Amino acid sequence: MKSIDSVTLEVADTTAAARFYSTVFGLDPSHVRLRTSEAPTTGFRGFTLSLVVSQPGNVDALIGAALAAGATALKPASKSLWGYGGVVQAPDGTIWKIATSAKKDTGPAGRDFDELVLLLGVEDVKATKRFYVEQGLTVGKSFGGKYVEFATGPGSVKLALYKRRALAKDAGVPADGAGSHRIVLAGAISPFTDPDGFVWETAAPLTATV
Repeated sequence: MKSIDSVTLEVADTTAAARFYSTVFGLDPSHVRLRTSEAPTTGFRGFTLSLVVSQPGNVDALIGAALAAGATALKPASKSLWGYGGVVQAPDGTIWKIATSAKKDTGPAGRDFDELVLLLGVEDVKATKRFYVEQGLTVGKSFGGKYVEFATGPGSVKLALYKRRALAKDAGVPADGAGSHRIVLAGAISPFTDPDGFVWETAAPLTATV
């Protein structure tokens, strides 16, 4: 396994979620798949998804569209040392960060994005990094026990690891949570569950719609 083949969000209403993700973020099943689940979940689910965009205007456009479609603001878009971004929670409960490293707009604002990143909140970054390396992933960037980013090919979902409490703080929510993560990852592997309870399945042909 070299990377994530697909990410599946487990939601209560796939029709509503598909409408939100396609019309607001422009996502399709090549990015995120959906399936129905009523598995109990409370609090922070232990992950965030991020859309990395080219300029601040795109951040504002995406966040504005998300809020208009029923998302909840967790962190209003603002400037920081690293760039500009904000955090919203989609109606299905998934937390999304929209961000750019650019400080100024260089063209008309739009809702396109450059990269889709899945950040897993883990208890022990070093141990989970070792686990994923053993599964066949290649480390792209590593900052000790704080953050790890795995190498991915063009158009793939980028996988990264962050301390759970730090990720929750970055998302603007309490770190406590229990029950299902409500996310399933797939790759060219035999099924397994990682040290923090995230489930991986063998990649299947694309049949779901968003």
